[in-house]
Amino acid sequence: MDKNKKDKILNIIKIAVAAAIFITAAVNYETLSNIDIRLLVASASSLAVALLLILGVYMVKAVLLVLPASVIYISVGVALDWKTAVIVNMLGIAIEVVITYFLGKFLGKDAVEKKLKGTKGGDKLLSMKDKNKNLATFIIRFVPAFPIDFSSLFMGAFDFKFLPYFLCSVAGIAPRVIAFTILGDKIYDLIPMKYIVLVAIAAIPVAGIAVAVKKIFAKKKG
Repeated sequence: MDKNKKDKILNIIKIAVAAAIFITAAVNYETLSNIDIRLLVASASSLAVALLLILGVYMVKAVLLVLPASVIYISVGVALDWKTAVIVNMLGIAIEVVITYFLGKFLGKDAVEKKLKGTKGGDKLLSMKDKNKNLATFIIRFVPAFPIDFSSLFMGAFDFKFLPYFLCSVAGIAPRVIAFTILGDKIYDLIPMKYIVLVAIAAIPVAGIAVAVKKIFAKKKG
């Protein structure tokens, strides 16, 4: 089979996968967006089964892109003791960022760019593709304005290196996962979201200076 024919078949498969995800998410949007983690945990026959069900929810979230992240963190925090809840949520996030990264890589730049272009968050993501990728990954994860799944698709599609992507993703998302798991929606009373965003924005020039200084020292050492 020649290369052109292979590319055509691969493009058809990509279109079919993207269409299947969109249709499944659209048809089941109401059910998925109101999923009750506490009910799942209560109906599980054991703690191990409950944990597997929660991780399964994260897998579904990674593929269908419609489940609200903060609701999952809070629900898991309510359903389990806080230490177990934090571990499970961090495992779930790790699974989610891996799946969506490779889904973005599979769908390719054209499909992901088409999905992101024209949306406020999507245009911001696309503007970052030529910047320092590790720094961009951490900022995108740390600032709550960027949806986890769509930004993961973007990073996979635009060939961000996997290990730095994974580590920066988990490090950037961890603070809010832990906060939501332990404090629930009370975090909004303790620390209003506008202050979280302000701190994140203030961190950008600091991180930029740190990267520049590191490069200068690396050049001198070289």
